[in-house]
Amino acid sequence: MASSTALICDTEAWKDLKGHVEDIKKTHLRDLMSDANRCQSMMMEFDGLLLDYSRQRATEETMDKLLNLAKAAQLTEKISRMFSGDHINSTENRSVLHAALRAPKDAVIKADGKNVVPEVWNVLDKIKDFSEKIRSGSWVGATGKPLKDVVAVGIGGSFLGPLFVHTAIQTDPEALQSAKGRQLRFLANIDPVDVARNINGLNPETTLVVVVSKTFTTAETMLNARTLREWITTALGASAVAKHMVAVSTNLALVEKFGIDPNNAFAFWDWVGGRYSVCSAVGVLPLSLQYGFSVVEKFLKGASSIDQHFQSTPFEKNIPVLLGLLSVWNVSFLGYPARAILPYSQALEKFAPHIQQVSMESNGKGVSIDGLPLPYETGEIDFGEPGTNGQHSFYQLIHQGRVIPCDFIGIVKSQQPVYLKGEVVSNHDELMSNFFAQPDALAYGKTPEQLQKENVSENLIPHKTFSGNRPSLSLLLPELTAYSVGQLLAIYEHRVAVQGFVWGINSFDQWGVELGKVLATQVRKQLHSSRTQGTAIEGFNYSTTTLLKRYLETSSEPQI
Repeated sequence: MASSTALICDTEAWKDLKGHVEDIKKTHLRDLMSDANRCQSMMMEFDGLLLDYSRQRATEETMDKLLNLAKAAQLTEKISRMFSGDHINSTENRSVLHAALRAPKDAVIKADGKNVVPEVWNVLDKIKDFSEKIRSGSWVGATGKPLKDVVAVGIGGSFLGPLFVHTAIQTDPEALQSAKGRQLRFLANIDPVDVARNINGLNPETTLVVVVSKTFTTAETMLNARTLREWITTALGASAVAKHMVAVSTNLALVEKFGIDPNNAFAFWDWVGGRYSVCSAVGVLPLSLQYGFSVVEKFLKGASSIDQHFQSTPFEKNIPVLLGLLSVWNVSFLGYPARAILPYSQALEKFAPHIQQVSMESNGKGVSIDGLPLPYETGEIDFGEPGTNGQHSFYQLIHQGRVIPCDFIGIVKSQQPVYLKGEVVSNHDELMSNFFAQPDALAYGKTPEQLQKENVSENLIPHKTFSGNRPSLSLLLPELTAYSVGQLLAIYEHRVAVQGFVWGINSFDQWGVELGKVLATQVRKQLHSSRTQGTAIEGFNYSTTTLLKRYLETSSEPQI
């Protein structure tokens, strides 16, 4: 099906919503929240999760109009095309099949006419065998010691997703038990400080390095990989590389040239975008080495549960679709440019940084999928911090400054409960008291009349008034396990896709990351020639030339 060149903003459904904004401006969440029927219609349950979006600035009529917008955007067809392996990433001529990475063994998902699920499971089975060898100690390092420490080297999608999952499950009792005596670290930044921190306290004899780069050419990752190869070979000799380094890559020739046995390379495919790759070998290999494949398989099953829900559930009960439509409503109609992701769980501290990439790299686009400049904004500025930490940081602005729609994520059962004798509530109940209170504080606010009744002095009333009417939604998970972490990931991945499908953009390319890399190449050449031959700086503007001169004059880098 050829994509239509018409922009979504030219449709009647879009114009209808634009007109509807005026109706919503006349409402306040204080009043909307008093309608129990409305609130009940805005709660969805699926597979243990509870979504409550009743604190969005929306009525049942708004939701009907958003569902009409989904129709106008041909959302059903676009979702179906994604799961059918059509090349919906048209600028790179690729399928978008991260859902195939967690599909059950008997599923059939085709790319270019071929079922990819058996290939996916071949790699998963290979990871299972390899991780068991490492974990059991039957695979040993160059000096005969088991490899109990893993450093995963990768950047962007090869790092943020796996780090989020690792951080989320490391205090889960089952995962904690499985990881006893093991360490997993992630090396991403090219900054030598990141290398120093990662190898601090590690012994090359007991360390396995996983190099994650699809092409095996990513500049930062390969320089870090060469740095760690030097660390290993200096201690253990050149032959140690084959025992202490493995790869997640599709470029077997370069893997072998690097010194890694191509048999110890774990594949993934062109139809997996970097930011959607945590369920491929990119995440599954390092996580299986740390926690064992059986724990990681539960994570894949949680994501798969949401994939099936997303693919088959009517839109009015479809969690990723509802979330995606509400985000479009907030950004394109109500004009809110940001979104705060606020998990009331320290274990989810790396969730917002991962979703920043999933969302902002996907939907931060200025043209339609057909290359037409967009007359409306797409994407949102995502940021966040676990509660209650964020409350003591940026909630001031959210309550009394700019309006920023918030996602509150809560967990019913703590991974590590603490009950202190004599305390009114458990530590987790204390945390969750805030999870329940904050959305209402944002929605209702506090009026000058209420403050007068409390005898607040007149001069402080303006400062203590809260306007309220600030939208949020709440997502409640029964517990934070590998399974529910998989669910959470897939909900946000598909939500982002829904937004892109409605806006009519390509959420699966990222040309915006290229230009800076090209310019860095010119700088790299200049630094090399200035340091080795004393070449004068040329070809840069006045500002960059001045900064480069200062850097070269005062930096203590050795002459190469």
